[in-house]
Amino acid sequence: MLAPDPASVNAGRPPSAGVPSTPKPFGREELIRYSRHLLLPEVGLAGQRKLRDAKVLLVGAGGLGAPAALYLAAAGVGELGLVDFDRVDASNLQRQILYSTADIGRPKLEAAAARLEGLNPNVRVEVHEERLRSANALETIRPYDLVVDGSDNFPTRYLVNDAAVLLGKPLVYGSIYRFEGQASVFDAQRGPCYRCLFPEPPPPDAVPSCAEAGVLGVLPGLIGTLQATEALKVILGVGQPLIGRLVLYDALEMQFREVRLSKNPECVLCSPKATLKGLIDYEAFCGIGADDTTSGAEAVPEITPTQLRAALAAPDPPILIDVREPNEWEITHIEGARLIPRAQLADHVDELARATSIVTYCRSGHRSGLAARFLLDLGFTHVRSLQGGILAWGEQVDPSVVRY
Repeated sequence: MLAPDPASVNAGRPPSAGVPSTPKPFGREELIRYSRHLLLPEVGLAGQRKLRDAKVLLVGAGGLGAPAALYLAAAGVGELGLVDFDRVDASNLQRQILYSTADIGRPKLEAAAARLEGLNPNVRVEVHEERLRSANALETIRPYDLVVDGSDNFPTRYLVNDAAVLLGKPLVYGSIYRFEGQASVFDAQRGPCYRCLFPEPPPPDAVPSCAEAGVLGVLPGLIGTLQATEALKVILGVGQPLIGRLVLYDALEMQFREVRLSKNPECVLCSPKATLKGLIDYEAFCGIGADDTTSGAEAVPEITPTQLRAALAAPDPPILIDVREPNEWEITHIEGARLIPRAQLADHVDELARATSIVTYCRSGHRSGLAARFLLDLGFTHVRSLQGGILAWGEQVDPSVVRY
């Protein structure tokens, strides 16, 4: 049984005054609430006090953060910090079980705090309604004992990992993609960190987001619950946490696999040869610029939704190319557009050669910018990308467009 490292689990807590204090007794309601924990010799009253004294930060209150937060609150973790800055959207409800239909349009943290406090009024919920950045990450994470990462993008994952290593905090990691998920515990004082596993991020367009690729609704529930389990084990000091191990789950095959992880002796962050001593610009590190439609130093020309509406009504309208996937087209599309998924664009270059003007669009503008850049690099001279994609078109031009 691995005991938690005091330098990590107790980091950020005020030092003891040197005089043992009498633990606050549990009330009758708490004894009843946590009775199934108290019956476990590995938990008992002493373990339940550890949970009550613990402070856990969840980065992201979405697919992974929702089940993790619910189970940590139910377990009696004393303080839960939530980092998010989004509002509840109807498309969240397929998997983000913290929220209900009545919460649509409401700030996520407002709805999440109400739900968690309703589930367990003994838990303190601290909300951080902001985007986690290099400028605020250390200050935000420092008061907590451990971090549960429910983020959905690589810049945030590297940021949270680096901040956790610099502060000596354990990090409970999880990620999901379509029908697959993975989970681990990164604690640089006892094993590898996230950078040991992934020293470099993938190219910006190599891994689609859930909004682009989709995700099975129950998948984040399973991975988020694994994260909550690991967080409880670290706090209690029981069992074998997933330190140095990566669990891989395939929902279609209903199969779990485990990969052993080793600390990278060349890791720039947690090895004796570390050269990274502070937080960096993670968007730049992951190859994401201020404008997602840029390639190198040259930006892709864009057209706004209102400009496109006028262009389509003109005597010589542009060819409108939808570069999304067929299943996205079936959900919603712009009338008069032609579907050519971005991966197939090269096969249709000859058909487009006669076009005098081309406009590409996708869901939010990123993939269409890449498609436009591809055509421009081939010598097409009048290609533009729809700014904000079909979501912006729906907001500014056609409210019948289904938001997904």
